[in-house]
Amino acid sequence: MPRSRYPSAPPEEPSPGVEVAPPPAPATKRVTFAPAASPDPAEADALARAQAGDHQAFAHLYSLHKRRIYSLCLRMVGNIAEAEDLTQEAFLQLHRKIATFRGDSAFSTWLHRLAINVVLMQLRKKGLSLISLDEAMEPVPEEGPGRSFGAPDLALSGTIDRLALERAVADLPAGYRLIFILHDVEGYEHNEIASMLECSIGNSKSQLHKARLRLRDALRQNSLPEAQS
Repeated sequence: MPRSRYPSAPPEEPSPGVEVAPPPAPATKRVTFAPAASPDPAEADALARAQAGDHQAFAHLYSLHKRRIYSLCLRMVGNIAEAEDLTQEAFLQLHRKIATFRGDSAFSTWLHRLAINVVLMQLRKKGLSLISLDEAMEPVPEEGPGRSFGAPDLALSGTIDRLALERAVADLPAGYRLIFILHDVEGYEHNEIASMLECSIGNSKSQLHKARLRLRDALRQNSLPEAQS
């Protein structure tokens, strides 16, 4: 039905002594959230039994999570043999501490944090300097979209070869690689990383920015032969 071109007539004034009902309250838009994914019942059962001392249940948890923990350790340290040792140490720590898990977060998240702590403890024992004095003195550059003439923009191009990305991450210096993994892969904030690595938030941001620049350069170099062929 077409809308009238003329304004509607003003509402009639109520007659004296006639009680007028108040207008209905505006409907409130209800915000709903998708329910969180429920944990795997088989994993939850194995976790409960492992916490009660069932060794077969613990072995089942190990088989479920060993690949992800190994991949995490390998990305952080960049050495296969060391990653294998750290994976074993992470699950030894899990065996000792599994009874302390209270379900405040997903078990996989809790296990990842435990593994990261194991790796960081090992790096501290080795005396690895994660943040150099030169890095600490340099200002943190502003992050923004970069422009590069004569080369494909990796931020705008299609999917980057996953193997090339993994190689580029593995080739990063230890400090760059560690902060890149913690921030861009594991999702930690800079204040959390600064606390874990005992550095300043500015240093964390600076290391991450330089890690991203190196990755961009490495991936661009990797894409040049394909673009020229």
